[in-house]
Parts: sequence; structure tokens; C-alpha cells
Amino acid sequence: MSSYSGADIIVLEGLEAVRKRPGMYIGGTGKPGLHHLLWEIVDNGVDEAVNGYADCIQVTLHKDRKSVTVQDNGRGIPVDPHPKKKIPALEVILTTLHSGGKFEGDQYITSGGLHGVGASVVNALSVELIAQVRRGGTTYEQRFQRGQPVTKLKDLDKRTKSTGTSIYFAPDPEIFESTEFDTKRIQEQLEIKSYLNRGLRILFRDESTREEIEYMHEGGIVDYLGHLIQESKTPAVHPEVFSILQDTLEDATRIEIALQWTESTRECIKSYVNGIPTHDGGTHEQGFKDAVRMAVRSWMDTHDVIPRGLDVTSDDIREGLFGVINMFMSDPQFQGQTKDKLNNPSARSLVNSTVRIALEQFLNTHPSASDAIGARVLQSARARHASRAAAKSVRSKARQRRRLTLPGKLADCSSMDPAEGELFIVEGDSAGGSAKQGRDRKTQAVLPLRGKVLNAEQATANKLRNNTELSNVVQALGCGMGTNLEPEKLRYHKVILLMDADSDGHHIATLMLTFFYRYMRPLIDLGHIFIAEPPLYRLDAGKQTYWALDDAEKTRIEKRLRRKNARIKIDVQRFKGLGEMMPQTLKETTLDPAKRRILQVTIPEKTKAEHTIAGLMGRDASVRYRFIMENARNADDLDV
Repeated sequence: MSSYSGADIIVLEGLEAVRKRPGMYIGGTGKPGLHHLLWEIVDNGVDEAVNGYADCIQVTLHKDRKSVTVQDNGRGIPVDPHPKKKIPALEVILTTLHSGGKFEGDQYITSGGLHGVGASVVNALSVELIAQVRRGGTTYEQRFQRGQPVTKLKDLDKRTKSTGTSIYFAPDPEIFESTEFDTKRIQEQLEIKSYLNRGLRILFRDESTREEIEYMHEGGIVDYLGHLIQESKTPAVHPEVFSILQDTLEDATRIEIALQWTESTRECIKSYVNGIPTHDGGTHEQGFKDAVRMAVRSWMDTHDVIPRGLDVTSDDIREGLFGVINMFMSDPQFQGQTKDKLNNPSARSLVNSTVRIALEQFLNTHPSASDAIGARVLQSARARHASRAAAKSVRSKARQRRRLTLPGKLADCSSMDPAEGELFIVEGDSAGGSAKQGRDRKTQAVLPLRGKVLNAEQATANKLRNNTELSNVVQALGCGMGTNLEPEKLRYHKVILLMDADSDGHHIATLMLTFFYRYMRPLIDLGHIFIAEPPLYRLDAGKQTYWALDDAEKTRIEKRLRRKNARIKIDVQRFKGLGEMMPQTLKETTLDPAKRRILQVTIPEKTKAEHTIAGLMGRDASVRYRFIMENARNADDLDV
């Protein structure tokens, strides 16, 4: 047995922890994590604007597309010596976790950066960062590399009457899968920030295309709501937009709400706190939903519009609802550094009371709008009842005709507990054979697919039902599909797509995800669908073996090993497909829950997901053509 002593305990100093575990601070090292760096710096400028110290932010994407400069006209980060650290405050902020001016309410009434780690995390994960501060008539500059200062703060001898902060940073390629920024993603987020902060002017410059765009929306979130509805291509059922703006409330300085019902079969609610998108909602969003339910239900009961025998649920009331919640708080409690969810208990009752009273008044004073909303809710309730009755009839007939049948290719697991059962949907019989030999027979089942499945976005429902491969999938899951779907009958609580790490494998995975999205969507919403990440490369260096998902990770591993030993010999093996892997290798890298890497499929932005599926998988080839042409420059290493 190996010894375990105090010498084995590692203490990470300063920003080492950020570089060692970046996912804890930015959510991951993929595209979302890369762009999270930019939002951390932009949000610092937005905080200056929200608190009345700035009115313009400029974002420049440089020609290499791998570095960005963010400049604001706020007060400028302090540069005087910190009383305890005895170094410039700018250096403290950029090199020390949990440092900043937002912990107390003296300098910022509200802010999105409350943990004091944003700027220092960006610095730690950047191969280079240059900070310039215009303050007191002078321009100062200090440079950093991977979180460490490489120059002292110096006066550039540039006299100026303006104030503000400029941050240039280039993300570290040793940390991120790719350091190339996405212009479209940046533009979309900057425009949203201009919607959420009326009067704030945001300029975006792309040096590679010489494109310059100015974002400024005096209409605020009402304009944003109109933009969301227009994007959805579904008409509103009432022309009047319900909106409120309440200032200086208890626990909050401002609440802005805008909502409107549409003909869409889904709801779309966007929520923000201090300009930060809360993708997972939280207490403010729950308070909003409570208020909408209570206000609409109260109006319907008062006017006796619900027919006898018809029950109306919260889902019926919110079907087709588009809403924007923009809340500014002095002390928001977020879940995690990525701030995807608000946890303040008081926010629920505060938003509820604010919205419910105003919405009830709106419904009672706008009869044409309330009548249209009431009719929309009843339409949803009747459709739900009809769907439930039809599904019940089909299930009843199905039970009389036959018992559950399973496809012959399925290698089932012995456990009857869905909570511990896993189904691997595997590309090809060869890979299926390896998976069957390497699996845990108690909890893991394997279903091989033969080639590419049908495109569910273009095929008819009847054609899908008659397709052998998809029919096998539905039979193996045992919960039906479409209107007959019963998630509680799902036979495995983890459904894992296991495809080759090449273009064909990605295509098959995309086709399967399209099928699940269109015909088994609740399984995604309930968190049952996953994608396995089998390695594409095996790297042997001495007695150590490393696995790489793709070329970028292989390169990062090689660089890391050669920094430690420049002469080290690295043997690289590339897998052409899962069928090439020995069962034991497949088990160690992809099947074993303790060692594998799998991604849970989620839908954080439902409107964008709908447009992506419809555009890229639908019949209109022009959408795919535009996508390919816009992204062709990123396709340097095609797997053909």
C-alpha cells in the first residue's frame, strides 16, 4: 500500500487554483467558458454604468480573433497603493481572488460581480493581459502573463481629461479547447446587455471584418420582448404589452417586467439579475410564474370563464407566454461563480407581489387583451385534455393487444431498477460488440444502430414509426413517443449516445438528438439524455497513458508533457472508430462511470434550440448553406 502523509497534501497559492480547476470559476474550457471571460470584463463596465458612473462600453475583437479589448468611460480602477498589500489596487484586483469594491454598498449599489473573482480569473486564464486606467488626468498601464505581473504599474505620460478602464486579454491556448471568439455570440450578448440597460451605448468593432456596430435601446426590455417574439415567428394574441418598472423596493433597487402571450405552443421566459443572465432561473423567476398564475386565475374565476369540468393548470396559463424579468438587487445570492441561478428567498415574494397586483389591474382594465388571454389559456387546457384522452385510449388498446416487446439486438441489463439502468445507443455492430463485452451487465444495456438513422425533422411520423432503427430505440426505452410518451415508464434513467469521435459519428448523434428533441423532448428536459465522449487519441509517455478527445486536447497534453521534459518520447495512437478499441479499453475510457466522460444534454435557450434544429435539420437548404459559409473558416481540419 502506498504511503499517504502530509507531504502529499498540495496547497495551491494565489491564482494556481484557477488554472488547475478553471471549470469551478467559468463553467468549463469550451466555447461558453471562453466567452465567460469576456462577459466578466464587460459586466465590470456595465456595473459602472448601472451605478451612474459610465454611459459607454467599447468591445474590440482583434484581427487574430483570439484577443479582445474592453474599454469603458467609468471612474477607472484605483491605482493608489492598497493599505494592506502595499501594491497598487489595480494589481491587487487582477492578481488576488475575492478582491474588489463590490463587497460593501459604498461604491456600488448594485453589481453583477459580487464574488471578487471575475477580473482575477480572466487574468489567470490569459496568456497576456494589459490593463490601462485613465484616472486623475493620467493614463496608467500594467502588464500580466497567466495571472502574474510582468511589469510594474507605470505612468504612460499621457495627459487626459477622460476617465475609464481598458482591459486587453488573450485567453491561454493551454487552458481552452479553442481560443477563437465567436463574433455572432458576442454581438447577440452585447445587444441583450443594451436592452437590459436603457441609455447604455455599447460599441462593437471586429478588426478582421472592419465591422462596427452600435447598440442602444431606449425601449429597454419592452424592445427586447418584441425582438424575442419576432424571432419566434409566432404572432401575439393581444397587441398590448404588459410592462412595469418599480424602483427602490425592499431588497431591490429596481424590478422591470415585460410580458405578452403568443400563439406559440411553448413559454419563453428570460430572467436577469444585475444584468447577469440566470439561465437556470431561481427565486425571482419562480415569483414571476406564481404571480402570472395567480393573477390570470383570479381574473378567470372572477369572470367565470372556465367551463365546468375543465381544469386549468399553471402550464396551460403559461403556454405561449413570452416574458422578460430584469431585476437589480444590492445583495443577490447566486448559485456558483457562473451565476446561473438566483437563491435569494425574498426575491420570490417580492416579484410575486409586484407583478400579481399590476397584472390583475392590467387584465381588469384591458378587456380585449384579457379576453384574448383567457381564450388562449382555455385553448391550451382543452388541447391538453384531448391529448391525454387520446393517449389513454391508445395505451388501453395497446395493453390489450400485446405485452412489452424488446428488439432482438438489445443486450439488456439484469437490473430492473430504471434509476441505476443505463442504455448505450452505439454506432455499428462492431462497436456494439466491444461495448457488450466491456459493459457492466448488471446496470448497462447496449443497443447497436445500423448506419445513419432517419432525419426526424424531415420525415413524417408514420415513416419514423416504420423505421427499424428508431423503432428499436423506442421499444428499448419502453416509454412510447410523441403524444403517447410516458416518461415515468422509461426503462433506463441514463440514455447515452455512444458514437465514433469523427464527422459521421457527430452526424449520427445529431440525428438522434433531433429525434429525441422532436418526439421524446421530456426525456431531455428531465435530464435522461447524455452524449459519451470517447477518446480519439491514446498517448503513451513513459509508463503513463493519456487519453485525448480531439486534436486540440492532444496538442495541449503534448505541450504540457514537453514543458516538463523536452526530450520525452510520446507514442500517439489514433482510433478510427469505437470498433477498433478492445473491450477493456472501451470500458476504461468510455463505459466505466468512475473514469468516463459524458455530457448531459440540456436546452438552456429554448428559442435558439428551436431555430437551430429547424434551420440545420429542416428542408430549407439555404439555412445550412449560410451556416456552412459563415463557419467555413473554422473548418481547418476536416475529417474526410
